[in-house]
Amino acid sequence: MDSWTIALLGDGGVGRKALAVQFTLNCFVETYDPLLEVGYRKQLTVDNKMCVVNVLETGGQEEYGRDPEERGFILVYSITSRSTFDRLEVFRQLMLQGRRKPIFTLVGNMCDEFTDREVSEEEGAALARSFGCTFLETSAKTGHNVEHLFTSMIRDLRSTRLSDAAPMTMPKPKSKKCCIF
Repeated sequence: MDSWTIALLGDGGVGRKALAVQFTLNCFVETYDPLLEVGYRKQLTVDNKMCVVNVLETGGQEEYGRDPEERGFILVYSITSRSTFDRLEVFRQLMLQGRRKPIFTLVGNMCDEFTDREVSEEEGAALARSFGCTFLETSAKTGHNVEHLFTSMIRDLRSTRLSDAAPMTMPKPKSKKCCIF
């Protein structure tokens, strides 16, 4: 069984904690303490292989920049807030420091709020292309694309780990003369 740590990054109010709760507990919480640092954990099967996912969500994202551990990073913005979208590069740059190849996914959350949209789906997809990462729109409230978000991230992390692994080769035996008695 493999284990992964996925950190949710983004401005306050974008739904980081709501995404973590929806993924791990399958529910939506209307109110929460924004100062409370919480980690969430879920065991699941992705592509017929069991894994444990540790989901980190906190208001103080800067501490993620100091830990070089292999992690997936979900950059979250609210489709109802242009300013949260505009600040994503700050979080991305912070996570690039000291890491070989961090894995990112860009997420436009609150896609259930169509009437208040300030960031188009096309803008989100374009930013993801410029970051070289995948893009999804989610709703922590309805659960839309939440499970897909995390399973896709696990697949990306697994494929990176496999591609980084050095191929195992057997050394060639030295030629020896064979003696028969």
